[in-house]
Amino acid sequence: MKTFWTVLAANLIFALLYAVSYSLFGWLLLITIPLFVIGLCDRFQQHHSILRNYPIIGHMRWLIESVRPYFQQYLVEGETEGAPVSRMFRSIVYQRAKQSLDTNPFGTKVDTYRIGYEWLTHSLNARFAPSDKHDLRVSIGNAQCQRPYQASLLNISAMSFGALSANAVMALNKGAKLGGFYQNTGEGGLTPYHLENGGDIVWQIGTGYFGCRDKAGNFNADEFSRKVADDAIKMVEIKLSQGAKPSHGGILPKEKVTDEIARFRLVDKDADVVSPPSHSAFSTPLELLNFIQQLRQLSVGKPVGFKLCIGRRSEFIAIVKAMAETGIYPDFITVDGGEGGTGAAPLEFSNSIGMPLRDAIVFVDDTLTGMGLREHVKIIAAGKLFTAFHIVRALALGADLCNSARGMMFALGCVQSLSCNTNRCPTGIATQNPRLSKGLVVEDKAERVYHYHHATLDATAELIAAAALKTPKDIQRCHIQRRMPDYSIRSLADIFPQPATGSFIEGNVPEPLSSDFYSANASSF
Repeated sequence: MKTFWTVLAANLIFALLYAVSYSLFGWLLLITIPLFVIGLCDRFQQHHSILRNYPIIGHMRWLIESVRPYFQQYLVEGETEGAPVSRMFRSIVYQRAKQSLDTNPFGTKVDTYRIGYEWLTHSLNARFAPSDKHDLRVSIGNAQCQRPYQASLLNISAMSFGALSANAVMALNKGAKLGGFYQNTGEGGLTPYHLENGGDIVWQIGTGYFGCRDKAGNFNADEFSRKVADDAIKMVEIKLSQGAKPSHGGILPKEKVTDEIARFRLVDKDADVVSPPSHSAFSTPLELLNFIQQLRQLSVGKPVGFKLCIGRRSEFIAIVKAMAETGIYPDFITVDGGEGGTGAAPLEFSNSIGMPLRDAIVFVDDTLTGMGLREHVKIIAAGKLFTAFHIVRALALGADLCNSARGMMFALGCVQSLSCNTNRCPTGIATQNPRLSKGLVVEDKAERVYHYHHATLDATAELIAAAALKTPKDIQRCHIQRRMPDYSIRSLADIFPQPATGSFIEGNVPEPLSSDFYSANASSF
């Protein structure tokens, strides 16, 4: 049957070309006959009822659906609309990355009377923002760490090579080098592209142990020790879970798995690369801390921490109890909000699993404080952070510094085409298609990443100075106000009262945390 249709099509094409060469009528045939053939095929196919009932015209449905996101983004949505990221935040990143005019005319476009609106309390004793950005750096590494790292207040969040193109990874790394901030490798592991331009690296170790695994997919201490010795690697992060798909392994569709990626990750090229949902190197809080200690020793004293999206609160409390029991403290904890982004995730996981970032920061900060361990551990916030106010709010809630993934992607030129999981990213960022990725010029985009970072830190310094504060450490929950459902105004300190240091040990556990706290066990998640 296929041979019949092939022969028929070939004869039709020959006849059309012959007719076209002789008359205008032939040109009409060139248009009408293919439409007739399409209509005939539509009428007799059995998979789409719309095409059977409306031959040819029915194809408009798929055409309109395919271009809908672009029309929506460029012609329909307002300045404060658009998902996952509004036009307002995309625009400010573009403007700062390109060093364009980033001031706002004619007043705010935000509804300042809506429920949940937040603002920073400024001071009549405001200061000049310091030109020296030394105070916008954070020392990561407690007394158990031999080689502390001075991190920027804003950094590149976890994005793997594979999810991103080689050019995108190299541009981010070069931007990090120019600006003196770090790039997190993502769970795809360390690759030569992360080391190409000498930017600081945080090596993320996920459940697949990519780049430091044996043939069975388990952690390989020798391979890790060999690679972590590189001076560019400043910290190591164990990924327990991520905000976009917590308790679900990372997904790299097989369409994006090149020979190169398979070689770097030590995986099969002809299948989706799906990380296990949990680690094989440990299965309890106590074992997690022993693994942290092992990585510290293998890395010769570099800071080691872990990343998670908060799910069951009792499980995180169990980790903190294990810290108190063993005296082993991670150097940092990266808190990823449930609103975190990713290239590919099931809808239900993106929409309906994981504690949102602001609530999670408060919970982690309060638990460490209540257990008297906050001084040992830095908190890194990650999840929809684009502007200086986002950074300041995260610091007020309890974070020490911030990571941004989508902000850095917009700085690279991402247009939110929502095609990250298709290998057809038009900007060459989230694709392994060489034809598309070569459109991303590393030198140009690296400059944009650097300028976005620099301008955002400048704005952060100005906000801190406007509140008459000297350093980011001075920002407290009382400095952020929120409009409540009854239209009253309360500070975040009133909404999230902070426990006294060590109060949980003394038995003063807040009622909302009481059942989780007393059910948590250091020996079990």
